[in-house]
This record gives sequence, structure tokens and C-alpha cells, in this order.
Amino acid sequence: MFSPQGPSLRELCVQALSSVERGYDLLAPKFDHTPFRTPESILEATVQALSGSGPFGTGLDVCCGTGAGLTVLRRLCEDRIAGVDFSAGMLRQARTADPDATLVRADARALPFAGGFDLAVTFGALGHFLPAERPAVFEGVHRALRPGGLFAVPVPAPPPLTSLLHWAELGFDLAMLVRNTVVRPPFVMYYRTASLSAVRNDLRNAGFTVEAVPLIDLGRQRDGSPRCWLALARKQ
Repeated sequence: MFSPQGPSLRELCVQALSSVERGYDLLAPKFDHTPFRTPESILEATVQALSGSGPFGTGLDVCCGTGAGLTVLRRLCEDRIAGVDFSAGMLRQARTADPDATLVRADARALPFAGGFDLAVTFGALGHFLPAERPAVFEGVHRALRPGGLFAVPVPAPPPLTSLLHWAELGFDLAMLVRNTVVRPPFVMYYRTASLSAVRNDLRNAGFTVEAVPLIDLGRQRDGSPRCWLALARKQ
């Protein structure tokens, strides 16, 4: 499915009926051949938006997956970079993508770092946390950063109500809600639970000062608003 190198429909169904950790362990070898990998356009737009704030020393990719975000840190950071994920399969793939990065297996809701990083990023991971879990993630990132450190989070704008994408995301989230109601363990992946306003409020409650920068290179919606924002959260 998606490409000759991507997962089959059967493999995706097995993944969807597994836990998040087990599901991504199974998907990891073929993950980069699916649309779920963060597009290069978002990675590049993030680099361009952050380049004026750097260079940075050390960097941390939260929920690093197969290592797409590590390429961003490698371009922006002058010192060591690290990735954290709780899928062992994803970390094996990330090791191939960046053999020199420090990779740690851990739950992002309980990050095992304290004051060691100048820049943190996360790409495409917020949908894997329920709204009630997101504060713990952001508080852990806050602890992991040095004073003055920056946390960058791309947040896509919701698609227009009249668009096919809006209804596709809504249908996916409803299907996931039904799946998690009747099947255990749950597989948490929702598209509509991490709006810019919700992310910004949770970041502020975690102790960050927050601004939102439009990623204009990713285009605008019909009403002229950006298709994607970059939430920039700084530790005081």
C-alpha cells in the first residue's frame, strides 16, 4: 500500500489492532515508504524558520521515529543530537538514518532528561497523546531544556470544513474512537485533538513563553490563512 516498498493493507490492519508501541515496531521497516512520515517540505520549512535563531548547541528530537527530525537537528545544532522514542523498531531505523545520534528508548510522557539541550523538536507525534497526556510531554521537554532553550512544534491548521481532508480526518478519528472503545490495548492516533490554541495553552502551562510563526512556504488556505504554523516555546 502507498508504494511497492510500503506496508500491505493486511500489515496496516495488524498494526492498527496492536498497541501504539507494538504497532510501530511492526511498521518501522516500511514506515518511510508511507504518507505517515513527516514530509520533507515540513522539515525544510522548520529548518528555515529556526535558522535565524541558531546556531544551537545540543538538540533533542522527541518521538523521533525513524529519524526524520534528526536531519533537522543535524543542520541546526553544532554539538550532539539525541532522539527519544518508545518503539524499539523505530529506533533501529533511526540508527540507520543517523549512526552518530544518541538514541534513547523512553516514554515521552516521562522523559529522562534534565537541562541538557538547547533545542527540542517534535514532528507528527502529538496525535499519539490524548489531550490529558500532552501536559506531561511538554513538562518533560521543559525539564530537558537549558534556560533559554527552544522547543519547536509544527502544527497544521485544520482543513476547511468543505474540504475532503476535513471529512477524512473526522472519519479517521471517529473510527479510531470506536476501535479504542471495543479493542484493547488502545491505539492512540487522532488528527483533531492538537489544535494550535490547545498546544499553545498547554505549552504556556508547562512554563514556556510561546509564539506562533506561520510557515508560509507550505502554502495558504483559501481564506489566506497559513496551512501550517510553527509553535516556538522558549524556556525562561
